[in-house]
Amino acid sequence: MTYFLPELMAKRIEMLKDVIPRISQVAILVKPDNPFFGTALRALEIPAKSLNVRLHQFEVRGPNDFADAFVAIAKSGVDAAVILEDAVFVSNARAIAELATKQRLPSAGFDEFAEAGGLIGYGVDFLEMYRRAAVFVDKILKGAKPADIPVEQATKFVIVINMKTAKALGLTVPPSLLTRADEVIE
Repeated sequence: MTYFLPELMAKRIEMLKDVIPRISQVAILVKPDNPFFGTALRALEIPAKSLNVRLHQFEVRGPNDFADAFVAIAKSGVDAAVILEDAVFVSNARAIAELATKQRLPSAGFDEFAEAGGLIGYGVDFLEMYRRAAVFVDKILKGAKPADIPVEQATKFVIVINMKTAKALGLTVPPSLLTRADEVIE
């Protein structure tokens, strides 16, 4: 199964734009040694352009780079930040969310990111993916060749809105976004 979907990342920018319509520049944290990021950035360019949003890349190689990256992001004058999936980013979601809030920067990322303190989380429902994985295991145990089983894309997604962060940033989350949320953190 795969959960790389360009729509997933574009949706994060759309949700930020729902909360703050004036957004025109968005920072993207980039880990240069992650080959996924090049594809992700290319996938983000088209929806960003249609939303009149300019993307700015800020490279980080590890946790020691986060603080400097967020100082540079704040100095650059961007309106918000989008955090993509990477093992280092996921395992340091709380630190990244705290830095974004400290710089008064609305942020969106994977659903655990909002749970850790980011404003918006949008991502794949991994529990649903795990359930689907059981179907693959069942087929293989019944004799199917793994190479013959088609790859599936994730179909169920989760929206998490962190109202604590919204209040700390002085933002009002529109009711239309709140009603779509699977979880609202008060």
